[in-house]
Amino acid sequence: MENITVIGSGTMGNGIAHVFAQHNYKVSLVDISQEALDKAIATITQNLDRMVAKEIITKAEKEQTLQNLQTYTDLSKGVTHADLVIEAATENPEIKFKIFRDLDTLCKPHTILASNTSSISITRIAAQTKRTDKVIGMHFMNPVPVMKLVEVIRGYATSDATTQAIMHLSEKLHKIPTEVNDYPGFVSNRILMPMINEAIIALQEGVAGVKEIDTVMKLGMAHPMGPLQLADFIGLDVCLFIMRVLHDGLGKDKYAPSPLLINMVTAGHLGVKSGSGFYQYTKGSKELVVSPFFTK
Repeated sequence: MENITVIGSGTMGNGIAHVFAQHNYKVSLVDISQEALDKAIATITQNLDRMVAKEIITKAEKEQTLQNLQTYTDLSKGVTHADLVIEAATENPEIKFKIFRDLDTLCKPHTILASNTSSISITRIAAQTKRTDKVIGMHFMNPVPVMKLVEVIRGYATSDATTQAIMHLSEKLHKIPTEVNDYPGFVSNRILMPMINEAIIALQEGVAGVKEIDTVMKLGMAHPMGPLQLADFIGLDVCLFIMRVLHDGLGKDKYAPSPLLINMVTAGHLGVKSGSGFYQYTKGSKELVVSPFFTK
């Protein structure tokens, strides 16, 4: 594989594009908005500048990485030469299904279609196409340039050849691919999200405060970030969506989302992206301040 297309230029999409371009793949980054694409290239440039400052890469390697990137607002032009397309659009089933229907029509027969989804069934995504053997999950972790794991998810019909190609490709990116099967939440979110949800329930029931819950998990379980801070970082709306996928898909009450989580999302308190969640976020400040809602 030489030509990679990434659909979606948000946090995950620009990180995926960055990693492939840095490893000398030709990358087409596609989004419906030129403004979003310009912002993505600016973010990638800033991240590369930090890597140069830390002497992880040279200035010449930074320039080569940027030269390996092309941006498109026209999907058909962006996938013309793709050997692999990685969809990193918003976590909405209907949006993803439409993208895959379009990709199946536009891409060459040999092209592998991957999704960076964190929870939506790869089998359902593949069913939108006539190449179910060539559809696979390629779930990168955030921040993509730093995190080593790639969760490689096999759909019901994903072929051995497709799986091995993606496992090998991930290793060439200096990532550690881990093969899992297509069940709700895969492995990462099936374990992570119930833990976050339980932390929210503990807060809701008054077992301890926000900082106290996070401190216990950081110091007692050696987590780099407490579950409530992590929920803010992921986005509480994303956490709620994944909990609903688990609840609907597995049909067990233990996966029911916390009423507090539902209320916070309804009220627009989504974490870092909205400026307020379990903590309050002020641009330019690194101080972790508990939201006033939880200090009353």
